Formats: sequence, C-alpha cells, structure tokens
Amino acid sequence: MAHDAHDEPTRAARLLDAQAKAERLFAEIEARGLVAPGEGERAVSDRVRDLANELFGTTRHWHKRIVRSGPHTLAPYRENPPDRRITADDIVFADFGPIFEEYEADFGRTFVLGDDPDKHRLRADLPRIFDAGKRYFAEHGDITGKQLYAEVERLAAEAGWELGGWHAGHLVGEFPHETIDGADTESYITPANDTPLRRTDKTGRTCHWILEIHLIHRPRQFGGFHEELLTL
Repeated sequence: MAHDAHDEPTRAARLLDAQAKAERLFAEIEARGLVAPGEGERAVSDRVRDLANELFGTTRHWHKRIVRSGPHTLAPYRENPPDRRITADDIVFADFGPIFEEYEADFGRTFVLGDDPDKHRLRADLPRIFDAGKRYFAEHGDITGKQLYAEVERLAAEAGWELGGWHAGHLVGEFPHETIDGADTESYITPANDTPLRRTDKTGRTCHWILEIHLIHRPRQFGGFHEELLTL
C-alpha cells in the first residue's frame, strides 16, 4: 500500500470507487427486498454480507455489520442489542463498512416498512440534513469537528429530531486505518474536536471524513441513519 500512499488523486479515486460499490450493494438490498417483515436483524445482516460476496468477491468489513430495527435504531454504534425480528410497520437501518481493494467504504441507509408518516418524514430528512451538512463543510474552509457537529445538531433540531450519537462522523481511508481510539477525539466529528477537518494525518496524507447522520425520535422510540463520504 505504501507506494501510492501519497498519491492523493489515486487515493481519492479508490475511496470513491469503494463508496460506489457500497452504494450498489445497498441498491441491491432494496431491489431484492432483503429488509422485510418477519426477518431477524442478524439474518438480514448475514444476507447482506453474502450479497457483498456475490457482487464483489469475498469482502472483509472493517467494523461490525449493523442492521437495527424498531427501538434498536436508538442505540449508538457501540451497543450490541439482542437480535430482533423486523415487524410490518418498522423502520430499519443498515450500516456496513466493506473493504474493497484495501480501501474502506462506510455506508448507512434507512428503510421504512409500512406507511407511518413520522418514520417516512425522518427517512426523508436524513439525506436532506446530510446534504446540508456537506454544503456547510464545503462553505467553511477552516471548519473544525466541533463546528460541523454543532451545525448538524442544529439542522436536526430544526427538523424536530435529536442526534443519536456523541459524534457525527470519523476519519476513513485505507484499511487498516489509523486505529480510531475512542479517546482520540481528533478522529471524530464531535464537540470535543477543535481541530480543522481539512488537514493532513501523521504521514502527510489528506484526511478524509465520513459524515454520519443519526436522527432519533425519542418519544416514539425510533431513529434512522445515513452516512457516506463527506470530503469527496
């Protein structure tokens, strides 16, 4: 990997290619109806893993594969709720981190089963708030993790939702990326990160970021999730 570590155009292209594959994977999840009432979360997760292998050859994942439904959609990443059966009127999100040719993708999308208007509104707000956050990042050259988190939190509140996590994204790159340590706030888009997001890492490479939008409706105990590349 070291030979092209400083070739930024190649690196950017590989990260975008990895994301395009993840996007195709998620389009196939929808097309094949893998997220369906009566299915267990774990069974859906395993089918998505098998689908990734079918589409792209054996795929490794750099973080645990997540499929969460109903009240489990409130749980932050680090929690491991027990398996749950998806119901007819559910909201479900999937968060996968496949590795394609040594480059990480990190992709999350939300599926709504049934016609609950609140759940549909939340799902519609996820990409809209993601796009608004990405625009805000583009317009502010020296933006810090703290400032972007605050803006995402503001956008969520304005739409009537809370943020579900302590951060709104993280560094991404080649696998294995610099170990993201929970204490290393500079690796996250979080209120404690006062460093500019546009910077280079310890090896002189451009930092690339994933933006995560985790919106929750606490009174009704559901949430949704949307994530992809912020910086490319």
